Amino acid sequence: MFDYSARPELLKDRVILVTGAGRGIGAAAAKTYAAHGATVLLLGKTEANLTQVYDEIEAAGHPQPAVIPFNLETAQPHQYDELAAMIESEFGHLDGLLHNASIIGPRTPIEQLSGENFMRVMHVNVNAMFMLTSTLLPLLKLSQDASVVFTSSSVGRKGRAYWGAYGVSKFATEGLMQTLADEVDTVAPVRSNSINPGATRTSMRAQAYPGENPLNNPTPEEIMPVYLYLMGPDSTGINGQAFNAQ
Repeated sequence: MFDYSARPELLKDRVILVTGAGRGIGAAAAKTYAAHGATVLLLGKTEANLTQVYDEIEAAGHPQPAVIPFNLETAQPHQYDELAAMIESEFGHLDGLLHNASIIGPRTPIEQLSGENFMRVMHVNVNAMFMLTSTLLPLLKLSQDASVVFTSSSVGRKGRAYWGAYGVSKFATEGLMQTLADEVDTVAPVRSNSINPGATRTSMRAQAYPGENPLNNPTPEEIMPVYLYLMGPDSTGINGQAFNAQ
């Protein structure tokens, strides 16, 4: 496991947007960021899940989060602009962006992967992530110390059979992370890095490996050290790096 111990007020006064914040790793990250002082913007497509995370953060006495229902699969360009305008008017800037939301799609040989399924996975995992990054970058540049964290995968660092669209989308994720890192290096107070969560006890993992015993994998909460490290001031100057949570 990534070795890092965060002080309680690590993220005090920071505004951090988390995609896919309704469950799994996204929900764990949102609650962990809030517990360390951040105002968390909970973005996801299922409002009931986001509200549950919101209620847990409120009940724990952490800074009041914000619920942002937003469907990355259907969102149009103007909706990204409206999202950025809302964040600017409500919060003034953005200190962190965790790209966590993604879908697996069919695990099948490329020969049997339909174009429709390939394009759907690429749209959610790559196109939407690009739109969010480019649209929110001006708000991140208004921060004194901003961090963009991309969620990768081992199949996005070395190709593996039958991971099709998902694997390709994660290679694209690493590419976007590296491109952004090179662009902001020394010219903006923004850093860009990726995390490979590894095998984690989530519903997405169960979908990919139905025969696996989930109890053999760590919970999302257990892999949070690297997520805290990259969002806080201790990682200032770390840019363009690929991290492993485990």
